[in-house]
Amino acid sequence: MDTMDLFLNSFINSFKFWDHVDAAGVLVKGDVSAWFQWSILTFMIIGLSIVFERFYYIVIRSNINADKFMERIRQFVASNNIKEAIALAEQSKEKALPYIVLKGLKRADTSKDFRDIQNAVDEATLEVIPRLTNRTGYLSMIASASTLLGLAGTIFGLIIAFGAVGGTGIPAAQKSQFLANGISAAMGTTMMGLFSAIPLTVLLVIIQARTQKIIDEIDEHTVKLINLLTGYRPVVN
Repeated sequence: MDTMDLFLNSFINSFKFWDHVDAAGVLVKGDVSAWFQWSILTFMIIGLSIVFERFYYIVIRSNINADKFMERIRQFVASNNIKEAIALAEQSKEKALPYIVLKGLKRADTSKDFRDIQNAVDEATLEVIPRLTNRTGYLSMIASASTLLGLAGTIFGLIIAFGAVGGTGIPAAQKSQFLANGISAAMGTTMMGLFSAIPLTVLLVIIQARTQKIIDEIDEHTVKLINLLTGYRPVVN
């Protein structure tokens, strides 16, 4: 058995809180750190579920080529063709920026007042941004909880190891076994905590960056839209 096989075998066995027979046919007691391992794994699965849902919503559901979309909107507004601009925004209204633009265009089609258009855009923005950031904050909490659970498992394992070394009335053969189990629990839970926390932290930063990009596009293009709508409206006698 090489080093990697030994590591994988030990790591997989750390999830077995029940007694089991190993590859050599030897009965092995359940690992004392298994409850910590399963708890961390549960947090990791929940975190990854949030990541997949957020990636779908932000990258696929809400994202759009903002420059290309707004260029077409500008062309319609410049030619005083608000209806066509509304129809274009309607086609992608499930996405973040087109939804806000659609609200502004509809208000501009019925109202000439700058403040009415501004209020419509602001209202739509306040609807969209919470949807973009929804549940993202949980990822930071889950990553921290995974690390702390790993630390708790580490302390638990060290208590067992030190107790075995300094304990009285424990046979020498059992001392070595308790010491090995304690160290294994300490290291295994630490590694599992990092396995969960590191990717979740990296993915959180990526999701936040993509979310911020969409929010920045909304801020930029909604201001331009309001100026465009108020600047290109025909003069009414």
